[in-house]
Amino acid sequence: MALAGAQKYEPLSASVRAALSRSLADQAPPKSSFRDPIEGIEWLTEMSRRLEKRIPDRDNRLEFLRAVHYEATRAGLDPQLVLGLIQVESGFKKYAVSSAGARGFMQVMPFWMKVIGGTEDNLFHLRTNLRYGCTILRHYLDIEKGDLYRALGRYNGSLGKPQYPNLVRGAWHGQWLYNSRRLAAANEGKRATP
Repeated sequence: MALAGAQKYEPLSASVRAALSRSLADQAPPKSSFRDPIEGIEWLTEMSRRLEKRIPDRDNRLEFLRAVHYEATRAGLDPQLVLGLIQVESGFKKYAVSSAGARGFMQVMPFWMKVIGGTEDNLFHLRTNLRYGCTILRHYLDIEKGDLYRALGRYNGSLGKPQYPNLVRGAWHGQWLYNSRRLAAANEGKRATP
């Protein structure tokens, strides 16, 4: 049982429902969603190391990380933020179910299947859960005009309460924050130039 909250159903206009539905319906992710293959290898290596105790099987862990990176990037989200959210929501448990009925890694409420998806969707399926969760968080960020604190509160069903957004930010910055070595080296080179 997950200790996460629950997104609350809010009526959506037909155009928003249609846009969210379109966002859910695309092809399977490409082999890699990384712009730079070297950076992709570095990110997967580092995140895999950090996630090893939570998802011991290497192949499952890499599949999970590739899917998180793809779905987060596709939705315009920081993949490390999504990892922090998953840590807080489900503790990286694929079959987590909250007391409110939210399901899977990102603790998606089943009502979303009727609103923007399909009743045949399986919220315990890795890509499906990540696709819904990232699409929903992006929707809340758009509603809140980029205010992450309020968007996270909406995502969790705890809008206006600081505990949940603070937990996600803490996990994101404390456990999952990542800076590419190449980017850091490039920035260091810029600073050294007179």
